[in-house]
Amino acid sequence: MEGVLGLLKVRVLRGINLAIRDTTSSDAYVVLKLANQKLKTRVIKKNINPQWNEDLTLYVADPSLPIRLRVYDKDLFSQDDKMGDAEIEIGPFVEAVRIQTESTRNGTVLGNMRPNRQNCLAEDSSIIVKDGKVIQDMILRLRNVECGEVQLQLQWVSIPGGIGL
Repeated sequence: MEGVLGLLKVRVLRGINLAIRDTTSSDAYVVLKLANQKLKTRVIKKNINPQWNEDLTLYVADPSLPIRLRVYDKDLFSQDDKMGDAEIEIGPFVEAVRIQTESTRNGTVLGNMRPNRQNCLAEDSSIIVKDGKVIQDMILRLRNVECGEVQLQLQWVSIPGGIGL
């Protein structure tokens, strides 16, 4: 794992008002990509407000690369339908991890991100220390689709032997 700074645990919590791609609903799943890594959640059938509560862990070597998120509708007999996409800039999160120390108190806000034209945030998102871990809760507004949001939580995981921050 040469050149790896650490691991980023992405908890894919839920989809909110996702697009309908089947007759009355969708069979949704999420795909995360970072560099050459690609991970996906399980499929939640017939639900435009799916609850995944699934952890996907990516290794981070270059914090300037965004995580690309795509939502799909699973189809049995044809190609899966796209249900929107989003990007997550992890640079500010990694920077917050760098400044956090052992003595940083629980609940300390290490950074704030506001929605803008360059990001996919649906609302303000704070990077905080919780139980000694750096986490960030966020809701992403999906692009290239008529509606839908995905709620996530980022958490940094330091790894033994990693080059660290």
